Amino acid sequence: MVMSKKVAAWFADRFVSKPWVCLALLSILLMTAVMRFGLLDVPLERDEGEYAYGGLLLLQGHPLYENMYSMKLPGIYAAYALLLTLFGKTHSGIHLGLLFINSATIVLLFFIAKRLFNSVAALASAACFAVISISPTVHGVSANAEHFVILLALSGVVLLIHALDENRWSWLIFSSLLFGLCVLMKQHGALFISFGVSFLLVDSIWHLKVGRRKSLTRALIFIVGSMIPYVITCTIFYFTGWFEQYWYWTFEIARMYSDKIPIDMAWSYFIYTAIPIGRAMFPIWIVVAVGLSALIWDKRNRRRSVFVACFTFFSFLAILPGFYFRHHYFILLLPAASLLFGMGVNTITKISPIFHLRTVQNGMQIFLAVICILISIYQQRMFFFQMTPNQASRFVYHMNPFSESIEIARYIKSHTKEADRIAVIGSEPQIYFYSNRRSATGHIYMYPLMDNSDVALKMQKEMIHEIESIRPMFLVLVWVKKSWLDRQDSHKLLLEWYNSYQARYYQLVGIVDIFEDRTLYHWEPNIKRPQNASFCAILRRKE
Repeated sequence: MVMSKKVAAWFADRFVSKPWVCLALLSILLMTAVMRFGLLDVPLERDEGEYAYGGLLLLQGHPLYENMYSMKLPGIYAAYALLLTLFGKTHSGIHLGLLFINSATIVLLFFIAKRLFNSVAALASAACFAVISISPTVHGVSANAEHFVILLALSGVVLLIHALDENRWSWLIFSSLLFGLCVLMKQHGALFISFGVSFLLVDSIWHLKVGRRKSLTRALIFIVGSMIPYVITCTIFYFTGWFEQYWYWTFEIARMYSDKIPIDMAWSYFIYTAIPIGRAMFPIWIVVAVGLSALIWDKRNRRRSVFVACFTFFSFLAILPGFYFRHHYFILLLPAASLLFGMGVNTITKISPIFHLRTVQNGMQIFLAVICILISIYQQRMFFFQMTPNQASRFVYHMNPFSESIEIARYIKSHTKEADRIAVIGSEPQIYFYSNRRSATGHIYMYPLMDNSDVALKMQKEMIHEIESIRPMFLVLVWVKKSWLDRQDSHKLLLEWYNSYQARYYQLVGIVDIFEDRTLYHWEPNIKRPQNASFCAILRRKE
């Protein structure tokens, strides 16, 4: 009760006393809703498809790592199960849930920036994040796990700041639990726990009255609290009898997969992804660079700079594991970049000798932030306002069969019973979700099977055995390069088996021919041979 009164008073102090700030923040949220609303119907990409299928399995009471093999921890599947329950079992419902998650993240970022800078810089940070977090260059329209990680991380930061301000141990514990949940959403979230520990220790240095013993106690409580969600998860899997499978996929296989990119290639991978992100919103990134440089030379508020520098450092580390630098990994860096943007506009106006009056400084901050954001929106105007959902999907994900998965799943669903099983020979788990049909194999991705290793060969044999044992009603062959990422030295057993198995037990009922600018669907009895190298073949088991 006391805590709720303090929270209410804190909220009133920041909004009711300054209604124009509240109105401006609501305008930013409205802008976010308008930009995202037209893109709600963008088809799921394959990671979203995996999370949605996993969430569906949870809602149906099926154990995850027995029915679906994945290196991801179960938090993201539980989060998707909640989205499916609240917003409906559709891709539009999932993206509507993302809209609310993104809006909550914007508000949390505003709280943090307001605590660090001022209301105007905080609004600049919030508006910056609203724009860059939906950008196609970071795959922001998709409900990837990174959105859930930063929502929990920023919630933890807010509670951590107030735990230190109010000297409340209970808030510190709640903060650590939120940071611990970050890891369950994605293993990369562990770097935000490192940030929390580092910030606690740094804050103790600034407050010399905090003794060494109290400082270490706070850090220890935070570390233990952040471990509780993972320990509880392991305990649940242990007592339900699925711990061996859970540990094998989320730890042993995940560890093997994280070592695939040599460190000498990391820089080229980073540049390949980072340059398009910078080019698409260059005015914003120029101001971010100013804010980053101010961390070094602006000595007016060193403690504030230390916080932002620490948060930026660990946010950057969060995109490093494995050195894959996929576009959506950079979402983990966007809150830090938005804080630097707010710091940048604040710094630019305050160092200029022509802006002495506070009112003029605030006006220039608003003007600078609005100009940078409007230019960035204009640069991406076709994606935000002119493309259809299917065009937006093709623009971001090129010839991946994400739009096509909806039609394929619709056909399968209309020609099967609910208890029938299907198998996708490719990495398109969204087909399982759309069709609401369980997979005949736990292997929903081909990527781990395409390595030149004994483990990959074992997985291929396992997938073959599972499909032959279940005898699915439909097979879907996805012959798209990015659905396999096979190499010249990949084991060929699976494809050799498929060619003979489908010829013996299945008949072709559909071909989906995928071109850069169109997709052609050929269903029985009017089936034609594929005219392009990228296609999907739908096969039904013979009577």
